[in-house]
Amino acid sequence: MKSISEAAATNNKLPGKLMVPFQNQHRRKQAKHPKRILNDKSENFSRFIVSTSLAIVTCSLRRRKNSRLTLPSRLLRSSREEMHVTKKEARGGTLGKKGLLIPENRVVPSNREGASRPQVRVTSVAAPWTTSAFLVMALSVSPQAAAQQAAQGELASEQIKHVSATAPQSFTTRRYTEDYSYLRDPSKWTGAWWEPYKYIPLDESGLSYLTLGAELRFRTEAYRNFDWGEVPVDNYQWYRVMPYADLHLGSNVRLFGQLIGAWAGGKETTVTGVDETGVELLQGFGEITLPIADQADLTLRGGRQLLSYGSERLISLRYGPNVLRSFDAGLASIDVDQWRIDTFYARPVRNKVDSFNDHFDDNRSVWSVYATRELDEIGPKSGLDLYYIGYHNADAEFNQGSGDELRHTLGSRFFGETLGWDWNLEGMFQFGRFDGGNIRAWSLASDVGYTFEDFTFSPRLGLRADIISGDDNPNNLNLETFNPLFPKGKYFGEAGLIGPSNLIDLHPNLTLQLTDQLTLSGAAVFYWRESLNDGIYDNGGGLVRPSGGSRSRFIGTQADVVLGWQPLPWFSTELAYSVFAPGQFIKDTGPSKTTQFVGFETVVKF
Repeated sequence: MKSISEAAATNNKLPGKLMVPFQNQHRRKQAKHPKRILNDKSENFSRFIVSTSLAIVTCSLRRRKNSRLTLPSRLLRSSREEMHVTKKEARGGTLGKKGLLIPENRVVPSNREGASRPQVRVTSVAAPWTTSAFLVMALSVSPQAAAQQAAQGELASEQIKHVSATAPQSFTTRRYTEDYSYLRDPSKWTGAWWEPYKYIPLDESGLSYLTLGAELRFRTEAYRNFDWGEVPVDNYQWYRVMPYADLHLGSNVRLFGQLIGAWAGGKETTVTGVDETGVELLQGFGEITLPIADQADLTLRGGRQLLSYGSERLISLRYGPNVLRSFDAGLASIDVDQWRIDTFYARPVRNKVDSFNDHFDDNRSVWSVYATRELDEIGPKSGLDLYYIGYHNADAEFNQGSGDELRHTLGSRFFGETLGWDWNLEGMFQFGRFDGGNIRAWSLASDVGYTFEDFTFSPRLGLRADIISGDDNPNNLNLETFNPLFPKGKYFGEAGLIGPSNLIDLHPNLTLQLTDQLTLSGAAVFYWRESLNDGIYDNGGGLVRPSGGSRSRFIGTQADVVLGWQPLPWFSTELAYSVFAPGQFIKDTGPSKTTQFVGFETVVKF
């Protein structure tokens, strides 16, 4: 479970020339190693994609609409995860019923928190233009830099006995989990245009180095009959840029920083801190790794950071919406043999519109002990999670009311792959206190599939099923509604209308690997209420539809189709379509038109 950088401890020296990654071409002869000859077409395509993406960002920001619609009931609800509606605002008639919430990626905070503002405003485009210019100039010199770095590395290849990594790393969502120390070995260089940015040595040993990278995403989403007809049409665009720098000072100390620039265009409803946050510090932390015993390391990390555990059912990055969720946290992690044990205390960052005004949430805090054991005897991707998560919210809201919430979660997850089978099984139990009453809630989740490797397109046939508790009696003090805490975005498919509370669902799905670059997946989802005395909720824990006296259990049926294309490791695009046909409960409690959703995104990540 140790990271590769933590395991690196070699005293081999590299020539001083390797400390300068980018030297002028005339100062030394370029190496002609076959593995380091760059593909000109790939280079031109990479520069075209980055520059075009950023041009779209800036042009769209300048042309964003200045109109907004009168918000229907649910879009005027504020998520208890983000902000709450004041009683004065509710009486004023411009806001919906208190306690009714919108999905995580469309949360409408209250103005008293300063997290949202009307769509009509003048937006600065200096930040996107600056970022665009910087990245385009950087990519324009990457072919020369890669070739020269490779030439310099060849001089020292014989002196390197071993390095920590043995293969190129995949680009991840958290970014700080990536390790490029393997590039200390010149034989590991492939000539990829992004390699010079991933390993910039700062001393003769090569143990101190700098890694640079970024992610650029454009995403557009369109709804017809959002929330089964509460909003006839809603379509908008999201733009996101996330550059980062990872500084390793030897094998034991690192400093990591990442900015986020996030903007929204064309929204017909209020723009919130989950849609747009301007330029903000997404991550900024220091980390030290200490060997405490043979085959055991202690890692201490403090600062703003992204946290993600297990299947992200309880603690996630919120990667799908435009603004990721980060925490101001202190974390200690022990890696020993096949175990990794994390413990942390954190406060979630409250995202607001405009730049450099995000800070941690004064009302909410979370703490945890999370242990994972590798089960290599079953398969290389198999393991067992055991965890405790504590959570406090001084201003929590549920269907039965609002108050102080102290909730404890005990859970376990068993996951793995072997002989074509894959599985992910998890059980959670929650207890605590809410506004003078007791909390007793639970959830069982499963995701099992089989891949037919010898068949055309290697189809994977899977079945996902969940049972998640709801409140039995909203009129007493006790609360049985499960709280998903900080779940992933788009929890059940692309449309994101329903979240993991008071729910029973069956989710058969099929994935086809059409080519090495192209995947096609389809799914059907059937939803029922677990408790007839509780409503249905969204991803952020907000109430979508109260029970309203309905005795119908069936919520509806959803179908998803997603086509993904990844021609290069650093470039991907996706097209998704989803349709939700309402069931009897939706028909009993409000608008009940069929909801349709289309989403498209393209991502450049290096």
